[in-house]
Amino acid sequence: MNKQLSRRKMLRGMGVSLALPLLDAMTPAFAAPRAKPPCRMLVNYVPNGIVMQDWLPASTGMDFALPNILQPMEPHRSRMLLIEGLAQHFGWPNGDGTGDHARAASTYLTGVHIRKTGGSDIAAGISMDQIAAHQLGSRTRIPSLELTCEDGRMVGVCDTGYSCVYSDNISWRSAATPGSPEVDPRAVFETLFSSEDPDPAVRAATRRRDSSILDWVLGETHSLENQLGPADRGKLDEYLTSVREIEMRIQSAGQRNDAVRAPIEKPAAIPAQLSGHLRLMYDLLRVAFQTDATRIATLMVGREGSLRSYDEIGVPESHHPITHHQGRASLIEKVVRINCHHMRLFSEFVASLARTENGDGSLLDHTMILYGAGLADGNSHQHDHLPTMLVGSACGGIRSGRFLQVPPQTPITNLYVSMLTRMGVAIEKLGDSTGELSELGDLG
Repeated sequence: MNKQLSRRKMLRGMGVSLALPLLDAMTPAFAAPRAKPPCRMLVNYVPNGIVMQDWLPASTGMDFALPNILQPMEPHRSRMLLIEGLAQHFGWPNGDGTGDHARAASTYLTGVHIRKTGGSDIAAGISMDQIAAHQLGSRTRIPSLELTCEDGRMVGVCDTGYSCVYSDNISWRSAATPGSPEVDPRAVFETLFSSEDPDPAVRAATRRRDSSILDWVLGETHSLENQLGPADRGKLDEYLTSVREIEMRIQSAGQRNDAVRAPIEKPAAIPAQLSGHLRLMYDLLRVAFQTDATRIATLMVGREGSLRSYDEIGVPESHHPITHHQGRASLIEKVVRINCHHMRLFSEFVASLARTENGDGSLLDHTMILYGAGLADGNSHQHDHLPTMLVGSACGGIRSGRFLQVPPQTPITNLYVSMLTRMGVAIEKLGDSTGELSELGDLG
């Protein structure tokens, strides 16, 4: 069939809606070459710093060996850009004393000095992802996604005089409004695929939680398949299979959680181990980008000062305390093990983006991912020489496959201004930025 489909086409039924990936049928057969798919942007934040001697390569340029922590990224080395020398100046005390973890998270994407308070009079700044969401968010159903793999608190003091809100958020809609990231994969799934009615009670009334969303759009699915050619039918089947697999994993996690011992009550459908939880979040992000539900997202692997233990990789101790290793080799080795675990899971996600077709290339070709932390060495609470990696070419706007050193103390906000420019966001200054990071490469 040659019937053209709208790029906004969705499968609907019984109060649910399911966005579709980009199909060939969404482009007229004899039209001019279609425009490139839009750029997506993800900030992937890891807590408590990284062991830098196992992160930084020994040489710059393109001919560098990947150190221990980055080894999982070897298949993607041509798509990654390592940057050394960036700093977050307002992560340092600047007269406010201790509280480095709160500042590490809340200044990471804002580049401003936050108000030290344990009360409701919080003050940070708008973050770079929300600047993008304000300018681009109207082009998608969801302006931005804010996700986390560790539940946090919106009240109380978590870091020597700083409100817990600071440690739990890297995304800020305004100086006093944090992004409040979602920890529950089921809630994210329902945001992406469920009823257009925002009321959870309405969604619950239209379908049972243990049923598949695909059952409710079955009629429209069959009708759509009859309009598609063989290639598009294959793409549609692969996409729907992926959605169903995510559903099944969420349902399975919810069933298992009753038997899991935890110091606090876990929300339903959150896997007990980070690996299962993070893989679910990554899969949800991939589908969100694939269907153009959103183009902007942040993901906190954990909150700053995270006390998560990692029994799944043989590290039963809490993460934050062992980062204060005071040079003890046995503790450093365990921190490295955690850093490597995070990177392995991230590498799997990157591979899944590379496998997903999107327009004239893969989803990875049209995605820009910042992987990093608001601290370098967690033992000394170091806010300069931050571990920073860009993955993906931002639709051709970044020269990848190299290790780049910039002048020490270069504001990391310079990188953000450059990233936003490549997203098509007009901005002259962000926080303490002093310009763009010209070393990224020419705009494509």
